[in-house]
Amino acid sequence: MADRPLMPKATAVWLVENTSLTFEQIADFCGLHVLEVKGIADGDVAHGIRGSDPITSGQLTRDEIARAQRDSSYRLKLSRSKVFIPEMRTKRAPKYTPVSRRQDRPNAILWLLRHHPELRDTQIMRLVGTTKSTIESIRERTHWNAANLQPQDPVALALCSQIDLDHEVQKAAKRVEEEKVEEAPAPAGITLQPVAEQPYLEDIEEWK
Repeated sequence: MADRPLMPKATAVWLVENTSLTFEQIADFCGLHVLEVKGIADGDVAHGIRGSDPITSGQLTRDEIARAQRDSSYRLKLSRSKVFIPEMRTKRAPKYTPVSRRQDRPNAILWLLRHHPELRDTQIMRLVGTTKSTIESIRERTHWNAANLQPQDPVALALCSQIDLDHEVQKAAKRVEEEKVEEAPAPAGITLQPVAEQPYLEDIEEWK
């Protein structure tokens, strides 16, 4: 949304850690639920998400934060970002990950495997630009750097957008629901007695 910061959760993490704003003010600015912001403060939500400074990105000013800290009823206003955001295209070229970000991909894969196990490998490959063998090695803990991996949100690492992540998660959730419906047992009904268990005609004649 145009009136929300680029990375809502990462921004909320930074505001919780670096300001004295109320949960309501942070929730309103980031478009989150108040309980979700409280969960971030308590450490129950946004595990592995690195805070995103909205001042550095030009989305908030220090004066705006200071004003909100003085008045808890004041609602933060998003500044016009000086960062150019290219328009998203519906058909994209194969994902390219900058060299400086490639070392973060294993951490992002581990985060996705833990927090969204419903995602297929092909979806993870689309999100962070990795390979199936890398995903498998991280899942099986056979990755060469497995002992040092720390799960980190791929959105906070700028490996994918929140929109792309939400889209893939929604697709996976829909697929899981459809699979549950297909696997549901058929309603119990009247079944015919197996032929082998039915009395033969000659037996019936004897009963008469």
